[in-house]
Amino acid sequence: MEWYIAYLLLGAFVGFFVGLFGIGGGLVMVPVLSFLFEAQHLGGAQNLHLALGTSMAAILYTAASSARTHYSHGAVNMHIVRNLTPGLLLGTLLGALFASSAPQLYLSIFFALFVYFAAAQMLLGLKPEATRQLPGRVGLTLVGSGIGAVSSLVSIGGGTLSVPFMLWHNIPFKQAIGTSAALGFPIAVGGTIGYVVTGLMLHTLPDGTLGFVYLPALFMLVFGSAFTTPLGAKATHSLPLKPLRRSFAVLLFVLATKMLLRAFA
Repeated sequence: MEWYIAYLLLGAFVGFFVGLFGIGGGLVMVPVLSFLFEAQHLGGAQNLHLALGTSMAAILYTAASSARTHYSHGAVNMHIVRNLTPGLLLGTLLGALFASSAPQLYLSIFFALFVYFAAAQMLLGLKPEATRQLPGRVGLTLVGSGIGAVSSLVSIGGGTLSVPFMLWHNIPFKQAIGTSAALGFPIAVGGTIGYVVTGLMLHTLPDGTLGFVYLPALFMLVFGSAFTTPLGAKATHSLPLKPLRRSFAVLLFVLATKMLLRAFA
């Protein structure tokens, strides 16, 4: 029962920040799930792959819930969503296929370094100067493929990459957050399919899994985030985001460091 409570609390915590910052939640969810799975002796050599797949599947709900709330506030640019989605689907599918065959050590290092990058971006408040207009459909498809591939490798909704891209192209900050939340759904679709298909090829995963998705954890994560994700999305339009982002960044630094130390140990 204590594991189910842990999954529930993790889902509630991550769900709020998914709605608040337009991120997919994997930056926190993946390392914490990996620690929990290790404590339960789940996954073995595929421990991190199981955490990545489960986190990606959980993003399906959190992204949809967050996007719906942002859309109701008029903060989703549907032109960007429509034109990035084909590339996102392709990129996330390919990224998940690659991640499933990558050694856990190298995958851990890549994930931790990406989290350091994301945390530094949030802590320092780095924002690109708005210097250009959005590219055409082909350009957006190519950008979507790149964002999708990296997002799938680290199991995030893409906000760490898509928000700076939109700010660089003159999209207002709150609209960039809302649009990023909407983009998290096609990222989660492609990534989840990839992690399920590749995991089904293995016969060493524990009971209760669908490919690299651990279903008991998934259900509790989704249940925990069901109420907090809309609250976070609403809070975007009323709370001071800067101190919250900095506190969240410090947490990311701690989790990434712990993950690196464990990988090399």
